[in-house]
Amino acid sequence: QVHLVESGGGLVQAGGSLRLSCAASGRTFSRYPMGWFRQAPGKEREFVAATIWGGYSTYYADSVNGRFTISRDDDKNTVNLQMKGLKPEDTAVYYCAAATTLWIEVRKIPQYDYWGQGTQVTVSS
Repeated sequence: QVHLVESGGGLVQAGGSLRLSCAASGRTFSRYPMGWFRQAPGKEREFVAATIWGGYSTYYADSVNGRFTISRDDDKNTVNLQMKGLKPEDTAVYYCAAATTLWIEVRKIPQYDYWGQGTQVTVSS
């Protein structure tokens, strides 16, 4: 059985940093797309970042580009999200996702096969 478990969320002041991690178990996702999405209260879940091909290709939402960095360690079957310059509008539950098809539209929620339970990130002003 496949599980994705996120960690690293918390409360941080605006301008601060957090590092989220997602550990996958049950199968390896080496080379396959893994990504981060987020959902703020009252809003739809939205794409944040994704990586494929062992991190060779990375993709970011415009709202986080230049502030967030996605990385992965395929030996450990993990994907991370380093977040810097956090803003109150980054407050959301952050979800890790993984796909079992190599070529997907990485920004599209239905393209992913597995999801974590989410970790809360709260940025105070």
